[in-house]
Amino acid sequence: MENGAAPTAKPVIVAIDGPSGTGKSSTSKAVAAQLGLSYLDTGAQYRAITWWMVTNGIDLSDPTAVAAVAGKPEIVSGTDPAAPTITVDGVDVAGPIRTQEVTSRVSAVSAVPEVRARITELQRSLAAGAERGIVVEGRDIGTTVLPDADLKIFLTASAEARAARRSGELQGADVAATREALIKRDAADSSRSASPLAKADDAVEVDTTALTLAQVVECVVTLVEGKRAAR
Repeated sequence: MENGAAPTAKPVIVAIDGPSGTGKSSTSKAVAAQLGLSYLDTGAQYRAITWWMVTNGIDLSDPTAVAAVAGKPEIVSGTDPAAPTITVDGVDVAGPIRTQEVTSRVSAVSAVPEVRARITELQRSLAAGAERGIVVEGRDIGTTVLPDADLKIFLTASAEARAARRSGELQGADVAATREALIKRDAADSSRSASPLAKADDAVEVDTTALTLAQVVECVVTLVEGKRAAR
């Protein structure tokens, strides 16, 4: 902390986990912006390495092949919550990583231990270098990536609410099909041997089903400020 800085400027690391469609990204960006913290979407990093593997013709059904090239792409994440960026080997991939082709393959790639080790290293480095603190969102942040985070939040919501939100994000995608895809991804992410999706024992669970984004953000900001005041 800089000399003379206000007590509220203490660096704080906030881990926000949960399955797709719970509002993790919107909540995390808003909280980071409101509190002057950096922001990291770890899911985008897994999407980025998946995009690179798809683009380079890697056989994603072969974990050995995926593991062998996990260290090749250079992934750089910008952590400004107002305009987060992500590049692979200098190429802006913010758009391409959101395609259905990448979405349908990211669970398989992210289940490979060598991929998780590579990306986890990137995530820890970014968190350690965040001078004012950071909000990191993902699926295994509180349990594996940053187990010593100052505050851990686990967002949940009903499958129906999550599907409605995600289909809206996907511009009119079929809600029923989206719901099935979310449930399938939850199962894959929760059952993988390497850093599965799970709620940390000391995480605060927030059910966003009946809450507006503003209400969720207010809840998390209050929790962060409470942590800061207690330190």
